[in-house]
Amino acid sequence: MLIFIIIQSFLKKKKRGGYHAFCPILKGCHSQGDNFEEAVENITEAMGLYLESLKEDNLPIPKEDLVFKSVQIAG
Repeated sequence: MLIFIIIQSFLKKKKRGGYHAFCPILKGCHSQGDNFEEAVENITEAMGLYLESLKEDNLPIPKEDLVFKSVQIAG
């Protein structure tokens, strides 16, 4: 049985080029890439490996507890 899980990840453009990617609920799960697409590919792989290691160690998958809301501010 294949189960799909949606987990938030964040990408931040670095000052010297490239992107830093991380996943807040998977503690220590970070990656990077020379461009946006590469960073997305790399963090997706890192998250998959992280979840695989949790499964192998019979540990639970962390629950997403972040709430996001865009706010418009006049300025």
